[in-house]
Amino acid sequence: MPELPEVETVRRGLSSHLEGHRFVRVLQRRADLRLPFPDRFAARLEGRRVEGTGRRGKYLLIHLDDGNSLIVHLGMSGRLVIGDRRMPPKAHDHAVFETDNGCVITYNDHRRFGLMILCPTGALGEHPLLRSLGPEPLASGFDGAVLAARLKGKRTPIKAALLDQKVVAGLGNIYASESLFRAGLSPRRRAYTVQGARARRLAQAIRAVLEDAIAAGGSSLRDYVQVDGELGYFQHRFAVYGREGEPCPGCDCQAGIRHLVQTNRSTYYCPKRQR
Repeated sequence: MPELPEVETVRRGLSSHLEGHRFVRVLQRRADLRLPFPDRFAARLEGRRVEGTGRRGKYLLIHLDDGNSLIVHLGMSGRLVIGDRRMPPKAHDHAVFETDNGCVITYNDHRRFGLMILCPTGALGEHPLLRSLGPEPLASGFDGAVLAARLKGKRTPIKAALLDQKVVAGLGNIYASESLFRAGLSPRRRAYTVQGARARRLAQAIRAVLEDAIAAGGSSLRDYVQVDGELGYFQHRFAVYGREGEPCPGCDCQAGIRHLVQTNRSTYYCPKRQR
């Protein structure tokens, strides 16, 4: 599933094509994705000018001039790609957006786990999908103290806690593993013990990993591509994720990177470096 860096890369790729421009034609090619499309979806978007774009956790936000915002979640396999209006829609192209500057943006999703819904912009913070999300890890106020407060009293392993979107918004399996490696913290460590210096190291590592991943265009493991169709490249810089048995970067451990399963998700770590 696309995580924060992938969604932020998509947002940045779309912003210059959308902001200040109107949707002149919207084609809805099926009734639903994970949830039904809003009633009169195409009609409500056509003629609307995009005032700005945003992101909350793993959700893309497109703010419109009528006071509503389009909330987009890419699900497991969703893509938003800028294409050519002369090309006919493909089998899994479920929505097509054409703007007044000639840009054509297609949403393709063969698993249909994504969603598109409309919400009043002023009520986004109270929307059921967004209201319980934790702090944004790239926000200026995110630091060790904020993270420590979110982890206080949690007896789950720290890796599982980081996947809880109420603790930190936007983190997923890949970047949780990479952040714990950079912070030198074992994925087995109980979350409530990550306080003080440990929380500061982890908050700094989370920010650094996410910023590095965004700079690399995200990670392309299966379906994710950038809006121009190019792959992301951060997967070539993974320190631990998917590297079971390989040498640990910058470490003289003999066992190499290890793998374990936590809450039905794969975790990769160095048993010597991460304590």
